[in-house]
Amino acid sequence: MSIEIANESGVEVDTDAVLAVARHALDEMGVNPLAELSVLLVDVDYMTELNHRWMGGDGPTDVLAFPMDEGSVDHGPGESAPAGGEPALLGDIVLCPDVAAKQAATAGHSTADELHLLTVHGVLHLLGYDHAEPEEEREMFALQARLLSSWRSSRSQ
Repeated sequence: MSIEIANESGVEVDTDAVLAVARHALDEMGVNPLAELSVLLVDVDYMTELNHRWMGGDGPTDVLAFPMDEGSVDHGPGESAPAGGEPALLGDIVLCPDVAAKQAATAGHSTADELHLLTVHGVLHLLGYDHAEPEEEREMFALQARLLSSWRSSRSQ
């Protein structure tokens, strides 16, 4: 699994942990080991610009996910590898540590915990999950909680 991370946020972040939680989520979801993912950490100004340009939102958001062609994603072991063994490009996850820090303070946990949650949230979006409808939200958030719990358990052993 190829995961690239770039921290352009100006904030110190444990990028190894962000990579580890992304890899855990992808492994648990049975994503093809040849898959490629990009994670970008950005400042508030750039996240505000991205949110406005791509989502029509005002102000910064915590996470954005930009999936590649969903037809190229191998969602599990029952599917064969892409033709020619080429890696599947899952897409990009963009995180904003400053927004995550504010949300973490409100939620009563660490910024690192919030970034891990947002990373898993972004991975699930790249895999086609959404939370626009109540049933979709219940499914996505339950899966997100399960993935975070199993990742935390694996780290404490």
